[in-house]
Amino acid sequence: MNNTRSHVAKWPISSRIFHWISAALLLVTWSMILLYEYLGSNSYIGYHKAFGISLLCWMIARVINRIFTKAPPPIPMPKWQSLASKLSHFALYAILIAMPMAGLLMSVYGGRPVDIFGLFQIPVFVTPDRTLARFYNDLHVDIIWTMIIGFTVLHIAAALYHQFVKKDNLIARMK
Repeated sequence: MNNTRSHVAKWPISSRIFHWISAALLLVTWSMILLYEYLGSNSYIGYHKAFGISLLCWMIARVINRIFTKAPPPIPMPKWQSLASKLSHFALYAILIAMPMAGLLMSVYGGRPVDIFGLFQIPVFVTPDRTLARFYNDLHVDIIWTMIIGFTVLHIAAALYHQFVKKDNLIARMK
């Protein structure tokens, strides 16, 4: 066992919590839209929206945490991989903020407030506009959804590559 493998500098606990709760919120949000599509119950679309807004708020807090939290020293890798890692992480953060924002704008431009778990509602704060509602729907469903799938798969594949091919124990940094 080499020294890199036996002693891996971890991300601070706050970053690890933000990472794993972001993943859980994303999975729950996806699950709710799948349940809505296959079972047709409007409660699932309501939960999808509420969890989506929760993810948006969580991601904003995560960005703030990332600004004020020191990253562990990077694992040695070629410069192109380091750059690809930084760009893909930036893209993941951006699309995990853009996706719920587009969903919220789709709802309010459609004239529908967004209920947050029955606790409160985000009211329609714009003049309803079907054209803009369709635009944000297309952005939410067709463009950002594809990007989330692509970058999530890339993120997981890169982590697995580091863990099982390079064997540099990268995943331990986020445990």
